[in-house]
Amino acid sequence: MRLRISHSTTYTFDPPVTGLIQVMRLTPSNHDGQYVASWRIDTSADARLNMHRDAFGNVTHVLTHGALPELTIDVSGTVDTQDTGSILKGTEERFPPGLFLRSTPLTESDEALMALARDLRAEAGSSLDFCHALLLRLHREMTFDTDPTHPGTTAADAFALKRGVCQDYAHIFVACARSGGVPARYISGHFRRADGVVEQEAGHAWAEAHIEGLGWVGFDPANGISTTDSHVRVALGLDYLGAAPIRGTRYGGAKETLSVAIRVDQASRQSQS
Repeated sequence: MRLRISHSTTYTFDPPVTGLIQVMRLTPSNHDGQYVASWRIDTSADARLNMHRDAFGNVTHVLTHGALPELTIDVSGTVDTQDTGSILKGTEERFPPGLFLRSTPLTESDEALMALARDLRAEAGSSLDFCHALLLRLHREMTFDTDPTHPGTTAADAFALKRGVCQDYAHIFVACARSGGVPARYISGHFRRADGVVEQEAGHAWAEAHIEGLGWVGFDPANGISTTDSHVRVALGLDYLGAAPIRGTRYGGAKETLSVAIRVDQASRQSQS
C-alpha cells in the first residue's frame, strides 16, 4: 500500500536558546517491501541540514543554529510498502548479528526479565517460537499507558510496572530476546493503525530479532503482531537512544515546551477526502 506520513515537531524556548544542535533520524530508507516515493524535511530556522549515514546506516540530518526562540521541524512524504511476512531483506547490514546481543542501560535484564526469557526459552522449540511467545506474552501482560514512563525508563522498570508505551514494549522485547541468546534491536518508525485513527501523538517503535535461516524478523509487541505493510521502518539502534527521531543539545533556554503531531494514512484515502 502507499502510506502518506506527516510529522511536525515544535520546540518553544523561554528564554530563547543561544545555540542549538539537533540530530534527526526522520528519513526512511529503501529495502525489500519498502520504497520511499517522496520525502521532505523543512525547518522554520534558516539553517542547512547536513546529511550523512550513522554507524548503523540510518539516514541522519544535523541542524546547527544560533539564538532561537522556537524551532519547528516538518517532515512529509509517501512510502510504498508490501507485506514480506515480517522478514527483512535488502538492507545494508553494517554489523554482524552478534553485535545486537550487547546490552545497554535501557535494555539491561534484571532477574524478572531473565526469568521470563528462561521460561519461554525452555518452552519454545526454536528461536522463532521463542520470539513469538515473547511477543504474545508482552502484549497480554503489559498495559499501554503514556503516564508512568518516559524516554529514560529502562526495560526492567517498565516491566515491573507492567505498563508503558511502544518504546517500553520494544525495550522489554529486546532485553528478553538478548537474554535468551537471540540478537535483537530497537526500531523506530511509523504505523498505520487498523482502527482508522490517523492522527497520532508520537511515532511508533518495535523490535527486530535475528533468526537463523530467516535473517531479521520484525516483532511489534505493543500491537501483538509481527510487522506488516502497515509499518514504515525509519531507524535502528541498540535501544531508543540510537534510533530516536530527534535528539539534541541546547545552550540557554531554561524552559523547553515540546509539541508533536503525526498523521499516518493511506494516500488513496487522503486524496478522496
